[in-house]
Parts: sequence; C-alpha cells; structure tokens
Amino acid sequence: MPTPSPRRLTAEIWIVLGLSLGSSGVYALVRIIDRLTRDIALGDQAAGVNPSLDPRPWLDLTDQLLGIGFALVPVALALFLLSAQGRSAVRLLGLDGRRPGRDALAGLGLAAVIGIPGLAFYALGRAMGITVQIQAAGLEPHWWAVPVLILSALRSALLEEVIAVGYLMERLRDLRWRVPAAIVASALLRGSYHLYQGIGPFIGNAVMGVVFAWYYERTRRVMPLVIAHFVIDMVAFVGYLLIPAEWRSALGIN
Repeated sequence: MPTPSPRRLTAEIWIVLGLSLGSSGVYALVRIIDRLTRDIALGDQAAGVNPSLDPRPWLDLTDQLLGIGFALVPVALALFLLSAQGRSAVRLLGLDGRRPGRDALAGLGLAAVIGIPGLAFYALGRAMGITVQIQAAGLEPHWWAVPVLILSALRSALLEEVIAVGYLMERLRDLRWRVPAAIVASALLRGSYHLYQGIGPFIGNAVMGVVFAWYYERTRRVMPLVIAHFVIDMVAFVGYLLIPAEWRSALGIN
C-alpha cells in the first residue's frame, strides 16, 4: 500500500493530536493565560494531578478506570494508522518486547537523567515563582488508590511517548521534515500540554522532549521512553500519596 499524500498525512496528524495531546496543549494554554491574569501570583497557585472524581469511592474508582481506558484510545488509533501500510506499528516504533533487559536498563537510566534534575528544576521554578504548586495525587487513601495511580502513570507514559515521540516523529519523517525540526516539534508539543503547571514545567518538559526525541531518533525504540516516563510518574504519584503531609510541607511540595 503506498504512503498517503503529504496533505492526507498532515490532516491525519492534526486529527490524532486534536483527539489527544494537541487538545490538552490548547486547554493548557488557556489555563496559563487564566493563571497569569489572576490577582494571585503564579507561584502562589496550585495545580492538581489525578484528582478525585466523585465523593463516593466506588464511583470514583469507576470514573478513574474509565478515564484511563478512554485516554488510551488515541494511542490505539495512532498505532492503527501507522500500520496501514502493511507494517507492524509496534515493531516500527520499538514498542515490542524484543529487548526487555536493554530497554529496562535504558529506561531506568533515562528516568534518572531526567527525574533527578527535574526535581531540582521544580524547586528552582517554585523559588522563582514561575511554577505552581503541583499536587501529584488528589485521591483519597482507598485500597485502590495506589493501583489506580500506577495505571495512571502507565497511561501517561504510553499516551505521551507513543504519540508525542513515536507517532509524530515517524509521520514528520514521512513528510520529509529535517530531524532537528521534528525534534523541536515533538519537544514543543510535550511542553505545551504542561503549561497549566506554569512556565517552569513548560521549559523542563520541552527539554525532556528534546532528550527523548533525540534518543528515539538514534535508537528507533520508544519502549525505553515509556519505561522511563512510567517510572518518573509512578514515583511522583505514589510517593506523593504515601509521603506524610508534614514531610511534603518540609520539602515544599504540599
């Protein structure tokens, strides 16, 4: 099957992004404009991640699981579209299990390279007043809270790495974009949907996007990126829930 025309590919990219991270970027832009025009300074504001969705635990759990499941539909769509030319999208993106050990080691290494400086950058952004206070887990401590946060971390890892890196880099390659331009586009997309957290997270995630897109371009494997993202988010989400409130206050993250 021939490769779709550039016009069709461009339309496809906008549709996939409009159903997923692109729409999140637009909403985040609106949120940062809202935050910057308030009477309260940006550094004195807060943003919640993984909030409770219903005061009744069983409905909250249901809503959380539905949200995670439906958020992965664009991932399935992106893989489906990449497979349209008779190729395996999972294999094309390096999302398979051919190299479990090497992928795990690379993912943990990337998690350390990004995650540890990321904490320092968050603290710097808070000190400079360009980053809002991020509350990484707003769930009540029900028995299912930790499993849901782990699933949430996996959802974010798959959604962002498959679409913002693997899918986008492949489609921009099909459109004959130069590699540096494709890396910048991927990085700016990643930064855009974190704007609601402030200017600092936009910059930090754009830098992360450059590193991840460059790694993908070098290796053509998205699995290590998924592992790294999953580890970073899981530590942040579960750690926030389990660390005592007084400890969070002492660390400046409460």
